[in-house]
Amino acid sequence: MGQVNTSIIPEFVLLGLAQSFGMQIFFCFFFSVFYVGIIFGNLFIVFTVTFDTQLHFPMYILLANLSLIDLGLSSTTVPRMISDLFTGCKVISFHSCMVQMFFIHVMGGVEMVLLIAMAYDRYTAICKPLHYLMIMNLRKCMILVIAAWVIGMIHAVSQFIFVINLPFCGPYNVGSFYCDFPRVIKLACMDTYKLEFVVTANSGFISMCTFFFLILSYIFILVTVRQHSSTDLSKAFFTLSAHITVVVLFFIPCMFLYVWPFPTKSLDNFFAIVDFVVTPVLNPAIYTLRNKDMKLAIRRLSRKVLSSMEIT
Repeated sequence: MGQVNTSIIPEFVLLGLAQSFGMQIFFCFFFSVFYVGIIFGNLFIVFTVTFDTQLHFPMYILLANLSLIDLGLSSTTVPRMISDLFTGCKVISFHSCMVQMFFIHVMGGVEMVLLIAMAYDRYTAICKPLHYLMIMNLRKCMILVIAAWVIGMIHAVSQFIFVINLPFCGPYNVGSFYCDFPRVIKLACMDTYKLEFVVTANSGFISMCTFFFLILSYIFILVTVRQHSSTDLSKAFFTLSAHITVVVLFFIPCMFLYVWPFPTKSLDNFFAIVDFVVTPVLNPAIYTLRNKDMKLAIRRLSRKVLSSMEIT
């Protein structure tokens, strides 16, 4: 009885977000509307940056990549969540669970590096405007994007290789509406203390350190601007406020999910929904409504579409 049959690949049981049929329908509709907003909002930014040559600058290329990552991160969990709410199914196969965890951390790692790259871009543009095009050229921008993907892959693989071969003997209740490394590790039939520490360090402490580094970077930019010209401080703060908002929306849930020592299911679900649903739908609005160049590009794109429709 003491031996575990590791040849049997288990199915994991997910936690339902709603118990009553009425709440299931409500959540299904709610998340469907948000997911449609995520798809259209983020793809709209990608298409606008791609087809408007006046936006072919590092900042907007990084923004387009961030939008793709937001769409990808949301797509790792939201479609499955909507499907489970609609069908009432709460079971996920071992392979689907592993794939979901892997891509969550690939996308999360890439987004983390992209946010650092965007902070560096803003620092160069605001503090070294005369050297901006020389420091942040398209070549360096592409290197940063490739580095983000490489680091994201390393971040995911460094955890995935330990989890994929863990022995599981039940119970298989993940305790959440999606699979993630900390929850799945707890289901293993072995002492996982060291492995849990690796995941906490890899996802939690890195998220926390990156968050404080970015906030300090933005404070440093504002202090530098104030020392040169106090009149430019409000303009710089307005420019950076969108970036700071996105950083807070992305990292605060991550820190609670991976570092908070007293997790509860309701709190975990709330922050997971913020990370996978709320943040990806807000980012396009934050960057378009608070950016003059994006507004002008949207108008140019709208005029092109309307003129092409009139011709046809």
